[in-house]
Amino acid sequence: MTVDAQQHVLPDTPQAYGEHARTWLADNLTDELRLDRALGTPAPLADLIAFEAAQHRAGLTGITWPTEYGGHGRSLLEHLAANREIGRAPMPEAVNSIGKELAGPIIMAVGDERQKSEWLPAILTMDDIWCQGFSEPGSGSDLASLRTRAERTADGWRVNGQKIWTSGASKSRRCLLLAHTGSPEDRHKGLLLLAVPMQTPGIEVRDIQSIDGERSFAEVFFSDVLVDDADVLGAPDEGWAAATRVLTIERATNRMYRAWRFESEIDHLVAACRTDPRALARLQEHARPLAQLRVEAELLKAHVEQLVEVLHGGEEIGPRGSFPKLYWSEAHQRFAQLAWDVVSVLPPGAGQPLQDLRARMQRVYLASRAETIYAGTTEIQLDIIAKQILKLKRRA
Repeated sequence: MTVDAQQHVLPDTPQAYGEHARTWLADNLTDELRLDRALGTPAPLADLIAFEAAQHRAGLTGITWPTEYGGHGRSLLEHLAANREIGRAPMPEAVNSIGKELAGPIIMAVGDERQKSEWLPAILTMDDIWCQGFSEPGSGSDLASLRTRAERTADGWRVNGQKIWTSGASKSRRCLLLAHTGSPEDRHKGLLLLAVPMQTPGIEVRDIQSIDGERSFAEVFFSDVLVDDADVLGAPDEGWAAATRVLTIERATNRMYRAWRFESEIDHLVAACRTDPRALARLQEHARPLAQLRVEAELLKAHVEQLVEVLHGGEEIGPRGSFPKLYWSEAHQRFAQLAWDVVSVLPPGAGQPLQDLRARMQRVYLASRAETIYAGTTEIQLDIIAKQILKLKRRA
């Protein structure tokens, strides 16, 4: 695979930035990388990493990060413009999404100057891939109930515990780890954030095979793992505030491309079905719910754009970050079910457009089963909205 090795001179306006992103993706998104192709063998990890590094050189990642830390120093408006095009393109999900969307913002918020200077550029250049050690067996989205412990020692911190659903753990260089320094009953107190090198003795990674046959996440065991003070992010009691603040950003803006990816998947379904009268007849049986889903995609796009305007104007969005995550995951899951109902009964010997469609929608359907769980379950989002926005009281 050949990718663009050039460092680009980037446009000065959001509109031009979007046009640049569209042109670059059209020139560099090969058939091996496209999600709308029915290829038997997926692109190898090395090609995905090279493509992601090239995206950064082209200005498609690290858009709002400061230039002194390897970013491009632009505003959320340019970020939005590029993400519209990223969503419209059938491109693979990021290998280093945890690094860019969670670890990076946390490092910028609470990290010291050495950590920012060393770790942030390496995330963007793909020299360091990160995973996230938040969820645990029995805890899930309730981060305050986690039981992984970090105990102070003369050499730093000794960590013992277990994490689960750790995306990309087997290929990561560091883990953004949340651990208790006190007892689990302390809930939000004494939570510590650590940037743990994954090669540290005492760490065991066990890959988990998901329903689609992939091994994209894992359970990770920490047995007397010694972590240096230099790898602590912020103060011991800052872990809860930093984690929840960044999760709010993640739910609202980091993956804003999903609204346009949702739209492009609907368009792909319709366009491919139009190539075969039998497939089109099957699709027309779902005309009303499909139309409703298209409306929901438009509403999601508008909501993301409104949040960007608010943030660009200097306001905090706080718990409103739960809205796009909740709305997208519920609506996209309904679309995935509808799309699979259509493509799962496509006629034998269907043409290449329908073969491509079936392969893509099968992946979409299987992946969608987890969308109402990761990055905060539907129940967690509803609880945040009820308590923090609607100010509802808990029923006795």
